[in-house]
Amino acid sequence: MSSFALAVRDSSTMLRRNLLHARRYPSLTLNLLLTPVMLLLLFVYVFGNAMSGGAGRAAYVAYLVPGILMMTIGSTVIGTAVSMATDMNEGIVARFRTMAIHRGSVLFGRVIGSVLQSMLSVVLVGAVGVAVGFRSHDATLLKWLAAFGLLVLVALALTWIAVGMGLGSPNAEAASNSALPLIVLPLISSAFVPLHSMPGWFQPIAQYQPFTPAIETLRGLLLGTPIGNNWWIALAWCAALTVLGYVWSRSQFDRESE
Repeated sequence: MSSFALAVRDSSTMLRRNLLHARRYPSLTLNLLLTPVMLLLLFVYVFGNAMSGGAGRAAYVAYLVPGILMMTIGSTVIGTAVSMATDMNEGIVARFRTMAIHRGSVLFGRVIGSVLQSMLSVVLVGAVGVAVGFRSHDATLLKWLAAFGLLVLVALALTWIAVGMGLGSPNAEAASNSALPLIVLPLISSAFVPLHSMPGWFQPIAQYQPFTPAIETLRGLLLGTPIGNNWWIALAWCAALTVLGYVWSRSQFDRESE
C-alpha cells in the first residue's frame, strides 16, 4: 500500500473515531453552540430595534446572521482545542504513536471531523436565523455555493489553529482559555455593527482582523451588499492561518513524538 493510500485509510479511521466520540458526548458541542444562539436571540429581540438605526428588526436580522455564522465556527472549534488537549493528557495519542499508522492521520482525522462539526453547527444556527426572520432573496445558487465554500475555508483555518492550541496546552482548561480569542474576535468585528459606527481609533482594529473581511464577503454573497476587496483579504487570511496552524501543529506533534 502506498504512503498516500495509507494516510487516507488511517485518516478515515481517525475521522470515524472523532465523529463517534462527538456523537456519544454531544454536550460540549451543544454548550459551545449556546453562545452564538443566545447572542442571536438577544440582539434580535432585545436590541434589534435599537441596533437597526431605524431600518427595522428584519433589516438588522439580515445584517446580523452572517456575523453569527462566523462566530459559530469560532465557538465550535474551541471544542477541537479541548478535545485535542484531552487526548494528549489521557495518553491516547501516545498509544496511537506505538501503532503502525500514518503519523499525520491523528491530526488530519481531527481536522476533518472538526470542519464537519463546524458545518453542522452552522446549519443548526442558520436554521435558527431563518426562524427569526433571515432571508436571502438576491443570492443565486452560485453565490450560495461560494458562501458555503468560504465557511468551509474559515472552518479549516480556525480548526488548524485550534489544534495547535490544544497541542500546546497542558490541560483541557488551559486549551479552552487559550482558544477564547476565537469567540472574542467576532465580538470586535463588523458582526454586530458597521465599522463606520465605531470610534475612529478602533476601526482599524476591527477592519484588519480575520473575521471582518470574511463576514463582509459572506454578507455580499447572501445579501448583495458591496464586497470590494474583502473577498481576497478573507481568502488570504484563510490561507495564512491554515498554513500557520498546520506548521505549528505538526511541529508540536512531531516534537512530542521524539
